[in-house]
Amino acid sequence: MQQEAAQREAEELRRVRWQPRAVRGWGFPRLLWYLVFLQPVITEVHLRRKNVKFLFIRFSAWQYAGTDKLWAGLVTTLCEGIRHHYGALPFSVYSVLGNKPATTPGFCQREWHCRRRVCLALLALLAALGLGVGLLYLSVGARAPGHGAAGGSLLRVFGGAATTLSGSGLLMAVYSVGKHLFVSQRKKIERLVSREKFGSQLGFMCEVKKEVELLTDFLCFLEIYQRRRLRVVLEVTGLDTCYPERVVGVLNAINTLLSDSHAPFIFILVVDPSILAACLESAGSMKGTADNGYLFLNRTVTLPFSVPIMGRRTKLQFLHDAVQSRDDLLYREMTRRLRPGCRGGGGEVAQLLAVETQAGAPGAQSRIDAEAARRIQEALFCLHDERDCLYEYVPDNVVSMRRIVNTVPITVRLLQQQDGDFAGPTPRQAVAWVVLANQWPCRLSWALQCLEDRQQAGGAPEARARLWDVFCDNSRELHAMTKALQNVLDLDGDPELFERFLGADFPFTVAEAQSLLRCTVNLDHSIRRRMGLIRAVSALKPPSAPGSPAHAASHAANGAGHAPGALGSGQGAGHAPGHAGQAHRSRDRAHGGKPRPGTELAREDQ
Repeated sequence: MQQEAAQREAEELRRVRWQPRAVRGWGFPRLLWYLVFLQPVITEVHLRRKNVKFLFIRFSAWQYAGTDKLWAGLVTTLCEGIRHHYGALPFSVYSVLGNKPATTPGFCQREWHCRRRVCLALLALLAALGLGVGLLYLSVGARAPGHGAAGGSLLRVFGGAATTLSGSGLLMAVYSVGKHLFVSQRKKIERLVSREKFGSQLGFMCEVKKEVELLTDFLCFLEIYQRRRLRVVLEVTGLDTCYPERVVGVLNAINTLLSDSHAPFIFILVVDPSILAACLESAGSMKGTADNGYLFLNRTVTLPFSVPIMGRRTKLQFLHDAVQSRDDLLYREMTRRLRPGCRGGGGEVAQLLAVETQAGAPGAQSRIDAEAARRIQEALFCLHDERDCLYEYVPDNVVSMRRIVNTVPITVRLLQQQDGDFAGPTPRQAVAWVVLANQWPCRLSWALQCLEDRQQAGGAPEARARLWDVFCDNSRELHAMTKALQNVLDLDGDPELFERFLGADFPFTVAEAQSLLRCTVNLDHSIRRRMGLIRAVSALKPPSAPGSPAHAASHAANGAGHAPGALGSGQGAGHAPGHAGQAHRSRDRAHGGKPRPGTELAREDQ
């Protein structure tokens, strides 16, 4: 936007050769003169101007999330931003003496007209003040010997009245300007909001709208004065972290400010549309209006712009910046080097620094710290190494990048405490495991839970078996639990990338997964506990009812087998199915404790 503004400014300068007027430095007195004595006129020349200047104001909704009226914070931030950019005095003078820009029906090139009423009023006040001062001076001279006392008193009365009236008029104007100078629009709106039951006051919204209209007229005056268009760009961030009712209030405030077709405002909503749509649908005040949050956003947003997928170079640069921002990687090594110089100081700091290095092993501890720092740097380098494929699995989100970068040193340190001599997973495997837990927490938790259940049942896979094979063997069961684990599954990334990650690029084995699991800090273990409970409940089967056909058939078969006086062949025929059923059940237990479909059919035949 800044580049577009600079390009338009250069083109307009070549076309008309009029330099824009400055509002600071030597141009400040000139701006005050125009504010008091001249009336702006919207001409065709002004409407044809293409050059524009953008004023950027940032509004973080999270800072005002605790207030009852978040939209009031939006309006006050807008007023305060413009006041801060142009200064408090010009806006105060315009609030007291300014006039709304006029329009001319015909073609007129004069953009400024003299305000005759203001000039005449000011001249009258100055003339009255001068006359009063002169009469007072003459009254003082009339007290001299040889002059009449009555004439001096009359001059003193008329001089005092003229001086008082003219001076009071000037003082009232100065007082009004000073009042607006020290009491800003932000304070006015905050004072209105702080009143009890302000929502029931009929004039509350009217007062706020007056302040916004005054701000809009001031910007229109500055447009004509500076010979360029002005657009106030309000960047709204953090809206997807507020309550639904607060979100609705901000959107309504935006629609109110944009209701005027000539409003010089541009709002940029930096939000997650899915969260914003859910807030609109769940807000009680939007029932019937925003039952579909996406449709409501389509009616509000005039230029939807989704941030494109981050390119390879951009992602590598962001990862590199995230790694470079960690200035505490060698903190322990630095404190160890500074420790000998602080021996004479003693105190609490020296005691804290001596906790890790016990007496008798300072050299070993320093070697371990240096090796840990080297492995941490090696692991972080794998993230932004363009020759490695690991960066392809990192999401296009700066927050997620920082989360991964902050987790890697902790994981490497825990591996150091676990393995001691660094005989376990390599730094590349450690950082890959961190990315895996960050990107696919649900699928990784499911594979680990299935592995744990098989170990408890006594049928654990081999240590060299791949974790991907464990997931594939139990993927159908996970598909059956999709409804129960919908919120957790939404945390996972692309399933195809997960298959490529575990199946080809980083084929973790069961032994490596178990070793890394003990050092994993960025995986929520409550997900595994929830999966284990759901899996245990689904494995339970209710017993057959007493009146069911299967129960009656089995009871008849048992009665026929034990009937008195039956023939030997009949007994053999009666007991054979029972032994066959027991044999089937024993084989079913050997295959995991669950009966096979064929066995159930054999029991029903009995």
